[in-house]
Amino acid sequence: MFTRKKYKKFRPPKVMTIIGEGTAISGDIHFHSGLHIDGELKGNIFAIDDEKHENGLSMSALAKIEGEIHANNIVINGTVIGDIYSSERIELGPEARITGNVYYNLLEMAIGADVNGNLIHQSKPESNT
Repeated sequence: MFTRKKYKKFRPPKVMTIIGEGTAISGDIHFHSGLHIDGELKGNIFAIDDEKHENGLSMSALAKIEGEIHANNIVINGTVIGDIYSSERIELGPEARITGNVYYNLLEMAIGADVNGNLIHQSKPESNT
């Protein structure tokens, strides 16, 4: 009667870049693999697709982003003012504060997370393999 979709076990990408607490950046960021943010960013974030590595973004409760986020896997526990686009998975921690739309394939949301915008499910395209 009820069926569950099978999702592959999530493994966070290896963090290659860290924006530390007390750091403020103005401008867009393009990154491979993993990015972790503890500081502030005014600009858009784009994960570059790489067949060798998964890409992902994580941000702590200290982090604040004003701009769009585009990445496969996203873990948020800070503040985002802007739309979020994930083709794989989004995890919103208890300190997540989102002002904008969230486009997701798979969403995990902790008690206490706050989204002021729309949650829009987008199915992952079928692979032809």
